[in-house]
Amino acid sequence: MFKLRSALASFALIGLGLGTMTAATADAATAAPAPVAPVLTQITAAHHLSYDRLVFTFKGGAPSQHTVRYVPQVIGDPSGLPVSVVGSAKLLVRFVPAAGHDDLGRVTYGATSRTFALPGIIQVVQAGDFESVLSFGVGVARAEPFHVFTLTGPSRVVVDLRTPYRTISVRDYFLNVHQFASGREPYVQAVSRPVIPPATAFGAMQRLFAGPTQAELARGLKFVSSGATGFKNLSIRDGVARIQLTGKISSGASTFTIANEIMPTLKQFPSVHWVKIYDQFGRTERPTGHSDSIPFSLEP
Repeated sequence: MFKLRSALASFALIGLGLGTMTAATADAATAAPAPVAPVLTQITAAHHLSYDRLVFTFKGGAPSQHTVRYVPQVIGDPSGLPVSVVGSAKLLVRFVPAAGHDDLGRVTYGATSRTFALPGIIQVVQAGDFESVLSFGVGVARAEPFHVFTLTGPSRVVVDLRTPYRTISVRDYFLNVHQFASGREPYVQAVSRPVIPPATAFGAMQRLFAGPTQAELARGLKFVSSGATGFKNLSIRDGVARIQLTGKISSGASTFTIANEIMPTLKQFPSVHWVKIYDQFGRTERPTGHSDSIPFSLEP
């Protein structure tokens, strides 16, 4: 009986010791500071000989994982919803662990959507910043090979996108908010964009929907979408350009709409004398004849 009691007491002490060690280990794990994810501080892009370079600059080192790949559609994280990114092809750039905001939730790298007037890179849009996963959609003019690498001093992840094609310069017309506010016409202002021939009208429209660059925004330029999310069925025949808008378009009772930007953008081309704009249902006020036309929904 004495041996049995001694064995039970020893077992109880061993169990108590194990319990104490487990609690201490848990306390130590709780007290240990969580690893700090690198924070994105800047996004820049520029053209070099035969390639565009996109640079993500981080504070606190470069993320341990970074992936770049072409995707048919950019999906938001964690929403799971499509993210609108202008481009004939899209890259998904993903960093882990990384953050694009500070402790107060403020964005640390500037605009979450930005346009570039480069031969290849058109637009960069944040697709997610959740649980140390930071991702971006990159719209490009054409799917081409790319090279990804890191640099130090400061920590950077670099994406070099090849641009082995010729471009020509076209004009896109955006609203100048200062001139519009003061009633000084013209209300639109032209900016230059590189596009790939021979689809120059398509390229001009694609760049129009990408909107102004950061520098152009600072000068008061703005893309008025009137609710349009994109365009399709662009054709030019017999001097008439026809283009259908997607999305629920409306003038919003304004005298300035997306039509005021589309008309001069397409009429810069010698083959276009008139422009007919159709709504998402394929309707326009004057579908036939040599005349300009807009849908009823874009009337003031």
